[in-house]
Amino acid sequence: MIPARLQASRFPKKLLKDLCGKTVITRTYEATVNTHLFDEVYVVTDSLQIKTEIEAHGGKVLMSVKEHECGSDRIAEAADMVEGDIIINVQGDEPFTRKEPLQDLIEVFKNDIRQEISVASLVHTIEDWQEIENPNNVKVVLDNASCVLYFSRAPIPYPRDSSVNTVYYKHIGIYAFRRSALLNFPNMKMCQNEATEKLEGIRFLEHGMKMKMVETPYKVIGIDTKEDLEKAKLQLQNGEH
Repeated sequence: MIPARLQASRFPKKLLKDLCGKTVITRTYEATVNTHLFDEVYVVTDSLQIKTEIEAHGGKVLMSVKEHECGSDRIAEAADMVEGDIIINVQGDEPFTRKEPLQDLIEVFKNDIRQEISVASLVHTIEDWQEIENPNNVKVVLDNASCVLYFSRAPIPYPRDSSVNTVYYKHIGIYAFRRSALLNFPNMKMCQNEATEKLEGIRFLEHGMKMKMVETPYKVIGIDTKEDLEKAKLQLQNGEH
């Protein structure tokens, strides 16, 4: 499922902006379909403009009825309309979505024989201290089984001992859910840490659910600004994906 909200505070109507002959949302939808990993791919939106755009390209759309604060709430409502054991949330502003990391997320659930994992997501390592300190980069601390201990906008773990070779992980916001966990998400109360950090992944942790992270070498390229859109155009023109 691809949650697609028309209005965006930093770059309004970015999903309908032209990206070398197709809109950003259409390229994201087609990239997701072209992975050939999914039984069904839906764009989930409250916008008739986005609905019209996707259906004009042969895509499938589920319309949101309620107002939603985050993407997980939006696809939770949509998940109630369809069947499926595992539901993956691909962001609508990521037109270079690749097969490999999505396949890795699916493997998490195939290998989870006891069905202990409720949610899976992606991380990659970051080394530059400015990136680590940047609150827009969400850091995540993992246990020895690559399950999440905590998310934060702050640098975690804090380098109290500089002689330790600490690895820092940046969270990539592509989520894979067990259906039951996703359907339960809107019913779970937002608690203190999620409200403080404004990170929806914390809600699962505060309610005792297990989240597994997969390290990926692939950098996710999202369209958050006009500058990002121009970079994406150059990337497409140069044949990069």
